[in-house]
Amino acid sequence: MKWTELAEYDSAKTPQNGRFFKETFEKISAEKKERILNAAIAEFARKGFNAANINHIAKEAGISIGSMYNYFASKEDLYLTLIDYGYQLLESVIARIDLSQGTVFDKFEKLLRAAQEYSRKYPEITHIYIDISTEGLSHLSEKLSRKMESISALYYQHLIDSAKKEGLILSDIDSKIASFCIDNIIMMVQFSYASQYYAERLKIFTGCDPDVENSEALIKGIMNFIRRALGCNETKTHQEAIQ
Repeated sequence: MKWTELAEYDSAKTPQNGRFFKETFEKISAEKKERILNAAIAEFARKGFNAANINHIAKEAGISIGSMYNYFASKEDLYLTLIDYGYQLLESVIARIDLSQGTVFDKFEKLLRAAQEYSRKYPEITHIYIDISTEGLSHLSEKLSRKMESISALYYQHLIDSAKKEGLILSDIDSKIASFCIDNIIMMVQFSYASQYYAERLKIFTGCDPDVENSEALIKGIMNFIRRALGCNETKTHQEAIQ
């Protein structure tokens, strides 16, 4: 099963009315949509959901507050639209990766690098994702039309179960727990390239500075840990990699 297949499966379960914007938003020009989304991203990333002001977003986008409510029923709907938009951007980053080749560890490394690239390219959207993952906004995260966590869990479990059958991962590894650990590693790396707080944590624990071009050492170190944690059969992995 491929990542894109899982994404399509999840989207297929989402009702057509699962979107958070009004039909009028679809009818405006792409340039106007971009102005509104960019203004909203900047406001929510800088202030967080609770402190963000929809009037200020409308002003920065060059539209009236009446027009804003003509496109979105509430600040909440605008915020959730951004989360969906961010997910689409992440999908576009992952779609450029060839996940059909290589071992399970090659695929984990590609996803790790994709998370790093995404966070560097879209730091403000990563800030918004960090914000919605807090307990105070749990009521919003439950309303997301696409459950990225579910997609990630299914995909990682599939990779790990397949690798067990190939003898690349120890058979007694719990696939669900391993998936949870892998996802958290990737998520922490993503956060560390967008948030000053998480960047400082990264430096404290690893000595790596996200602002300095030493990401290769970090990626190699993480992958070495993942291989050993999952009981990687190094010989078989190497033989498959060169086939």
